[in-house]
Amino acid sequence: MLASDRQVTALVNQFKEGTRLTYKKGEYIIRPGEAPSAIFYIEGGLVKAYNISKYGEENLLIIRKEHEIFPLIWAITGQEREIIYQALAPTIVWRISPQQYLTFLHNHPAALPPLLDMVTEMYRIHSERLLNLEYRTVRERLISFLITMSNRFGKETDAGVVIEVPLRHQDIASSINASRETASREISALERKGLISSKDTFIVLKDLPKLQSYL
Repeated sequence: MLASDRQVTALVNQFKEGTRLTYKKGEYIIRPGEAPSAIFYIEGGLVKAYNISKYGEENLLIIRKEHEIFPLIWAITGQEREIIYQALAPTIVWRISPQQYLTFLHNHPAALPPLLDMVTEMYRIHSERLLNLEYRTVRERLISFLITMSNRFGKETDAGVVIEVPLRHQDIASSINASRETASREISALERKGLISSKDTFIVLKDLPKLQSYL
């Protein structure tokens, strides 16, 4: 990481001059069809970014976690597709205008390293998603996706690595270029093999080395 603690603190403090908002699980932060009008810093919680496919299905793009900023590309370029942002858990954000944000960056070049770290992380995540799609079988793509999510959101427990974000089968399917039915079938197959377990949309990787051996 390029940013120092002091640089990160300076960037966060800029957001804390804005408005503090809280959202319940399922509440929209940026609604369908709504253009972004502010920049958000996540103090705590999870934010799902997705769009709607031409088939009317939700297409998961990324899940944002605490200490991240969104919509990051729009904040810099002013360009953004119709992306919906929705709280996946009780979430606290700080909101500032894009003018405040850009003025701060222009006047405080030392605040750029935290932003570069975030952009680099976003690039890494999307690169992994592209690499994931190179696997020929749905099972391989599913396993690759679960391992990637465990690297970002995983927590070691006695039962295995818990992915601490709720993942619906449709979210998984859209991320691995599969139908929901096919994704559900492959998830069930991994459960029968004792490699994963799932409850209430939370997935546990019970045998990570064995899962990795599939790839």
